Amino acid sequence: MTATVITGIGELTTNESELGTFGDAALVFEGDRIVWVGPSGNAPDADEHLDVEGRAVLPGWVDSHTHLVFAGDRTAEFADRMAGRPYHAGGIAVTVNATRQATDDELARNLRRHVREAAAQGTTCLETKTGYGLTVADELRAAKIAADYVDEVTFLGAHLVPPGADATDYVDLVSGEMLDAVADHVGWCDVFCEEGAFDADQSRRVLTEARRRGLGLRVHGNQLGPGPGVGLAVELDAASVDHCTHLERSDIDALGGSGTVATLLPACDLSTRQPLPDARALLDAGATVALASNCNPGSSYTSSMAFCVTTAVLQMRMSVDEAVRAATWGGARALRRDSGDGAVGVLRPGARADFQVLDAPSATWLAYRPGVPLTHAVWRKGDRVR
Repeated sequence: MTATVITGIGELTTNESELGTFGDAALVFEGDRIVWVGPSGNAPDADEHLDVEGRAVLPGWVDSHTHLVFAGDRTAEFADRMAGRPYHAGGIAVTVNATRQATDDELARNLRRHVREAAAQGTTCLETKTGYGLTVADELRAAKIAADYVDEVTFLGAHLVPPGADATDYVDLVSGEMLDAVADHVGWCDVFCEEGAFDADQSRRVLTEARRRGLGLRVHGNQLGPGPGVGLAVELDAASVDHCTHLERSDIDALGGSGTVATLLPACDLSTRQPLPDARALLDAGATVALASNCNPGSSYTSSMAFCVTTAVLQMRMSVDEAVRAATWGGARALRRDSGDGAVGVLRPGARADFQVLDAPSATWLAYRPGVPLTHAVWRKGDRVR
């Protein structure tokens, strides 16, 4: 395999510690793995050499929450919301109808387009969910399509009770036949534990059955108001609880004392005109925080992790180091991919060779120059994708 050394790094973010940032650095990768990281003057010989001329290098973004297997468009809903109509979970049904009518090729083509779009902006590890089929056949095909293009697939049959369906019967279906159908094609199960979707008992049943089938657990919780989602996630030792927009003090303390990651989705909160999560309180309580895009056609139609980082810094009282760490190592932790050989969200020997080069001297410019495209180059698994 060819070894490549990257030199001339003005600022290197490794995430090997709370800060893990230093200047005048170099890294070497061989195949799909990082093999050396350190001061530029100590860089070993390699087959190929690339000087990034003082630019910043950081891990690729780890986007741990997206909904990319879909068809259709919800521009009109967005426009209505900007005109004052409140967001509610029921809008999901619009996408469900369009997705059911789409062919496999149409769904795959749309997914590939969004994956390429995210990669071009520095995202090198991506999770996506099912949840716009809500029948056994449609959830299964969504899982199979997603598995061909993303790193992690999550089953979200419990996204919404389909219009006209009985809630009890539908939970029976999700926790039985539907789970059986998709279990071999996904690594995770998620539930929208929210008023208008699934209550705590319904959510617990689905998640418990998923765990029995060997799946990891995730929860959509506390998006639209205070509720049981965070408590349920901590109770079941879920890897992540996502949204966390409306938190009580008890929720913050529970997350601070648990291994469950609080995944914040600021682009969604801006789009739905919800308050932004209290990231500062979570961090001060000792919780692990991740940032993710929640890219979906209804409530957060963006794949820009840089936008999420910028928002976290400018409006959520996170430092640049905290926000970048949350969008890289935090996302990896939410997917349980932060340690061992092939880890993502970190730059150290043995980690996957996923990194991005900014057309800027430091990651601070992500917030210092908001909205300016700063992605200069991107490598994923050792291959340059931009």
